[in-house]
Amino acid sequence: MDMHNVVDGRTQDVVVVGKANVAPADVIAVARGNARIELSADALAEMAGSRARIDALAAEPRPVYGVSTGFGALAVRHIERPLRAQLQRSLVRSHAAGMGPQVEREVTRALMFLRLKTLASGRTGVRPLVAETMAAILNAGITPVVREFGSLGCSGDLAPLSHCALTLMGEGEAYGPDGEVRPAGELLSEAGVTPIELHEKEGLALINGTDGMLGMLVMAIADMQRLFTTADITAAMSLEALLGTEKVLQPELHAIRPHPGQAASAANMLAVLQGSALTGHHQDDAPRVQDAYSIRCAPQVAGAGRDTLAHAQLVADRELASSVDNPVVLPDGRVESNGNFHGAPVAYVLDFLAIAAADLASIAERRTDRLLDKNRSHGLPPFLADDPGLDSGLMIAQYTQAALVSENKRLAVPASVDSIPSSAMQEDHVSMGWSAARKLRQAVDNLARVLAVELTASARALELRCLMAGVSTVDGPLAPATAAALAGARAAGVGGPGTDRFLAPDLDAAHVFVATGGLVTAVEKVTGPLA
Repeated sequence: MDMHNVVDGRTQDVVVVGKANVAPADVIAVARGNARIELSADALAEMAGSRARIDALAAEPRPVYGVSTGFGALAVRHIERPLRAQLQRSLVRSHAAGMGPQVEREVTRALMFLRLKTLASGRTGVRPLVAETMAAILNAGITPVVREFGSLGCSGDLAPLSHCALTLMGEGEAYGPDGEVRPAGELLSEAGVTPIELHEKEGLALINGTDGMLGMLVMAIADMQRLFTTADITAAMSLEALLGTEKVLQPELHAIRPHPGQAASAANMLAVLQGSALTGHHQDDAPRVQDAYSIRCAPQVAGAGRDTLAHAQLVADRELASSVDNPVVLPDGRVESNGNFHGAPVAYVLDFLAIAAADLASIAERRTDRLLDKNRSHGLPPFLADDPGLDSGLMIAQYTQAALVSENKRLAVPASVDSIPSSAMQEDHVSMGWSAARKLRQAVDNLARVLAVELTASARALELRCLMAGVSTVDGPLAPATAAALAGARAAGVGGPGTDRFLAPDLDAAHVFVATGGLVTAVEKVTGPLA
């Protein structure tokens, strides 16, 4: 639940974590917006109640998995009470075995927040102090150093979560609020946070969840929702620049194939093209009965991706409503082992989204190529160059776009079909969901860059249409929404037609404009909210 506090005269987001599930917006507010976290009274009471059950089991002579035994293939050993604090410390230290580059700060914050959400549900059996300490660390801007490799997406994101748990113990390395990596103990001391000594089951509860892959899924969904709207805009701009027809976007055509995403994309494109004097000129320069698939089928392809995104959101919502741990404390007080930590549900949709991102990038590149080819662009100069031959125009921008598209095709190869056994064959089937999430993040960033190149090309093509007709981009034949997109791109630093210049800064500016939602904002000032 989002709230607002006023701190030093500024509004600061506060996310209150109760015993129920949190919303995707809460995850993003903490991960990207540094929102402050508060634990509700009902969550603290629920944790205290389930902890009493764990304490009772810990006092019994019989072994209970996760409470008084070892872990994984070593679960057969009963651990005597004096050694159980060491058992939890050893678990965290040994499992904090990640390697490779450090993952992004927002990923670690999302991971920690989602683990905190599960702790607050009361199903893990940890003391309220554990959750309060995790919240204090997040609120202090301390971010554990988490490495790229170490999770197989089963038994949770073990290594990434263990690096976070290590920080709660005052060990390992973390980023301070200033972004510098320092010993975690020093950072906690400066923030006034007391490291915790883990009691029975608490180490296991801190590392046994799908939180990393889920956090990356939630953020990817938010980013892709914006990029699908962006793709509808750039597709409409390309259609207009290529003198295509908007008749294929009429709602009655999409009603007879009732995929909701397809209808939404077609409606977006139609809204963007409203008032254009350039569309529909199929017979003006050469006989052309229909537009090419990359133009005519844009709503069908983008719409399929939108529907995939809707399915991914359904899975994410279910996972956000889950309490993933093993064993768990059930509401009736039973403590039961389970397999809910398996990441397959999340891994599948992460891979599915990578496929959608790859295909959306692919069709956008085909439209860009058509804009640059004088044989298919219906009167535009080769490569949209100022003086073709002397100037190369956007020729190599399309090369860059093609390289990104090719990379996304490789990233679309699913990780979730792979499995590699671990823990002496106790964990003999794993999801690879963390890997699926890591490659999806790259695919989403690549998609934003591909759309940025299409924006650069379509904006230049539309401006050239106006220059060739001797009219302005404001009072000329452009749709008001595409004119707003063009003006927004220019204001954002994306240069227009002219002799060749250093092109990389233009493409970088276009990428920022796309990735931050600037293009959508510029267009919606004319069209109103788009889907």
